[in-house]
Amino acid sequence: MPKNPNPQGKGLVPVLAILEESRAPAVMAQPKQIQQISLELFTSLFVLESEFKFKPVPGSTYWLYQKEGRFWLSPIGPDEWHDDVYGRFIGECQLHADMTWTLQMCEEASSDPQLMAFLEERWDAFDRAMEEAETVEEALPRYQQKMPFYQRVYAFALAHSLRASMQKSGIDSLTYAEAQQRLAHDGADRSEPEAS
Repeated sequence: MPKNPNPQGKGLVPVLAILEESRAPAVMAQPKQIQQISLELFTSLFVLESEFKFKPVPGSTYWLYQKEGRFWLSPIGPDEWHDDVYGRFIGECQLHADMTWTLQMCEEASSDPQLMAFLEERWDAFDRAMEEAETVEEALPRYQQKMPFYQRVYAFALAHSLRASMQKSGIDSLTYAEAQQRLAHDGADRSEPEAS
């Protein structure tokens, strides 16, 4: 038996508290259309698949780096350290109250053709997975065993929040194509002049 059977210090009570805390954003979730949901899901999963060992706080800003082909999320900004500890700065991330992440890439990263090709390849794979899912709700992350603890909890919270947004928009049981068609149809309805 290992010396410390609980090396991360996560007993059942703290885990359950974090899971319960992660459900709260779904109550405040706003209706969202499929384009916004797919962009938020893609960006959030990209950030959550990076490496970090701290509990992110909604409303706080974090910084994404790349080193040796891996992405790292850090609470330390690029101007706060002098050594090449984290690697190349990619951009600024923010965790929002609804458990979605945004990523504002720095100019150097966004003009790197190799990085942009990598992201485009990931987007294509993501888009295919969305199209292959029976419903848009099915495409949301379930239990992510391969992810470390905090990433797994935040993926659960993200799915819970986006599911609530999709339910409020009435697209949760639609396929990806049907949700996109509804968006196009709703947009056409808004652009037609009203009869007097």
